[in-house]
Amino acid sequence: MDEEHVARAALCRLGEPGDSALGAALRVHGPHEVLRVLQADGPLPTEFRRRDPDGYRVRLGGPSAADDLATLTRIGGRFVIPGDRHWPTQLDDLGDARPVGLWERGPVRLRHAVLRSVAVVGSRACTDYGTYVTHELTGGLADGKWTVVSGGAYGIDGAAHRGSLACGGPTVAVLACGVDVAYPRGHERLLARIAETGTLVSELPPGCSPSRVRFVERNRVIAALSRGTVVVEAAVRSGALITARRARQLGRVVMGVPGPVTAPQSAGVHQLLREEETALVTCAAEVIENVGVIGDDLAPRAEGPLQVWDNLAPEPTRVLEAVPPHRPAPESAIARDAGVGRTAVRMHLRTLSERGLVAAQALPGSDSAEAAPGEEAVWIRTVPR
Repeated sequence: MDEEHVARAALCRLGEPGDSALGAALRVHGPHEVLRVLQADGPLPTEFRRRDPDGYRVRLGGPSAADDLATLTRIGGRFVIPGDRHWPTQLDDLGDARPVGLWERGPVRLRHAVLRSVAVVGSRACTDYGTYVTHELTGGLADGKWTVVSGGAYGIDGAAHRGSLACGGPTVAVLACGVDVAYPRGHERLLARIAETGTLVSELPPGCSPSRVRFVERNRVIAALSRGTVVVEAAVRSGALITARRARQLGRVVMGVPGPVTAPQSAGVHQLLREEETALVTCAAEVIENVGVIGDDLAPRAEGPLQVWDNLAPEPTRVLEAVPPHRPAPESAIARDAGVGRTAVRMHLRTLSERGLVAAQALPGSDSAEAAPGEEAVWIRTVPR
């Protein structure tokens, strides 16, 4: 680690995620100077916008950057900063609120993992419907070689990670705590599996605990890393909606999966779908169409099964519908009900018979379905309409 990495690692301890005042000072003065000023007993640069210096300096004397970096190395992690070869440059869209640095853990480099990525987020108190839809959605994304990004939380987040892992796809969990902290505790095994096959990432140094504010700020990183954000289930007040609106502010695609109109877990998604520039999606193919290559990644259009009469012209269709399905009818009655002349009806009935849609019936007292001279044939429909 060079001096800039060490300085930024130290600043990760002093500031909080999303601190745009700290980001502005870094942009103007660089990490060495900002760290020096914070360690000295003096006024802060004007970029801090009259922030209380004690808000940063009160944390001086805690774990050192060297300690944090040594811990990260011990668990097989990496610390990347803006300008590094492995820095995900889409995070620069956050401006002064971009992370000071990122603490990564896992075999897949974050920048590589999120080149083709979709964020899938939603309610912690999800329903069976939400879990099922999320598994289907993320499994399809994994099959299409798309990385699933989420927050590692209970509910839809966990289902998103599991759906991707079940299909052998890489997944990224953006944490609101250190990458060595298993939170929530019930996801210890899931997070360990992601660390073995995908990527855990955080703005916070090892050992840091989560907080409500850190969860909120974590959402902006999820939104910025991905090409688009899908909300599966979300109540009217939901962190998932914060992620979606951050994504929209960044110019990313925002998508929502509809749910039952009576379910409070989907009320926030339905509200989101009523807003402009939110795409309704129901499967992975529709998600990929929204975030993939224009003109290439088109979702197949849903169509019902092709019926034998689908390609009939209007007049033979009227003739077919005039033939009763349960009792034979004479040609004269069929012509009257269809509003088609007798000669045309006879021609259409023969064509429909060749296609197996109608059949001539034998007249009473006759062994043949062929009408005798002077008599008219009777017909019955052989397929449902």
